[in-house]
Amino acid sequence: MSAAPPDNDVLWARGIVKSHQGTPALRGISLGVREGEVLAVTGPRGSGKSTLLGCLSALLPVDEGEVWFNSSPVHTLGRAGRERLRRDRFGFVGSEPHLVPELTARENVALPLLLAGAGGKAAYTAADEWLERLDIGDLAKLRPERLVQGQRQRIAVARALAPLPPIVFADDPTAPLHRETAEQVLRILTSAARSHQLTLVLATHDPELVRYADRAVALLDGRLAGPATPVPRGIAAPGTAGATAVPAAGR
Repeated sequence: MSAAPPDNDVLWARGIVKSHQGTPALRGISLGVREGEVLAVTGPRGSGKSTLLGCLSALLPVDEGEVWFNSSPVHTLGRAGRERLRRDRFGFVGSEPHLVPELTARENVALPLLLAGAGGKAAYTAADEWLERLDIGDLAKLRPERLVQGQRQRIAVARALAPLPPIVFADDPTAPLHRETAEQVLRILTSAARSHQLTLVLATHDPELVRYADRAVALLDGRLAGPATPVPRGIAAPGTAGATAVPAAGR
């Protein structure tokens, strides 16, 4: 086994290869993600962004290569170990919210906190606070079937942020949202990550959203098109400096 990654990389991959039913999706990706940064992974549809996030977040086992989280190997974990890691240490927002239909918005957001052992009062207080920050506090008692897609997606973002995990993976999280709502949700997501020193890995095919990141890396046909590069401060999104901090929730 090779040496562990540098201490300042909370997430690190080397030479990861992944195929889906024999079709290559990742072709030797090596990438480091620094603690507390917002990293955008860009590229056209089908370039491997979702597969990369799946491998980095322990959702998918790699075929070849290494993935490390906080200097601990992820690529050697079995299914149960990967599930525990995702449950206890990672947050995830996809392009579809995947809410529990039998639960209210408030219960969906509180669920990961309850599964992690938080008391009911703390879990529901955190859920209420995050729903308010995403401007959907008035929907707390409604179930997903009574909500429109954009509202369900905001609930998914609140659910990912409420436990304040060390890393949040966001795979095209604003895809179902109108531009104005997408901008607002992404501002909240990136501002919350920075104010709580969370690491955010954001995959998007929308070049307009890259400005919310600290660094960006592009994928093409399962390969890196170049090294991760800093996002010029002149186009950085609000939140990188002088943004309103999001207070701690439920901790």
